[in-house]
Amino acid sequence: MSLSTHVLDTARGAPAAGVPISLTAERDGQWTGVAEGVTDADGRLRDWVSEVDWTPGRYRLAFHTGGPFFGDVTVEFTVTDTGRHYHVPLLLSPYGYTTYLGS
Repeated sequence: MSLSTHVLDTARGAPAAGVPISLTAERDGQWTGVAEGVTDADGRLRDWVSEVDWTPGRYRLAFHTGGPFFGDVTVEFTVTDTGRHYHVPLLLSPYGYTTYLGS
């Protein structure tokens, strides 16, 4: 059971430290807050979701980047196996981003 993320600033070629991130889950048809955190000096956020809150279902990761065009980047995904590690990185530039399911 785990969720981690990594934000990289591709315009600078460096980790994006200090990015606030929030996680919400769809529960009973509504989006509910699950966890919040901030990326460390290496642009990473790990071990921030409690086992109690990590259940199968739909989730949204909101990266609050404060960028000039994308102020927030939201990634929606489905968890089917809570025993699996999910790593959802964000590669970020001022006018574009990429995300994927990592390892």
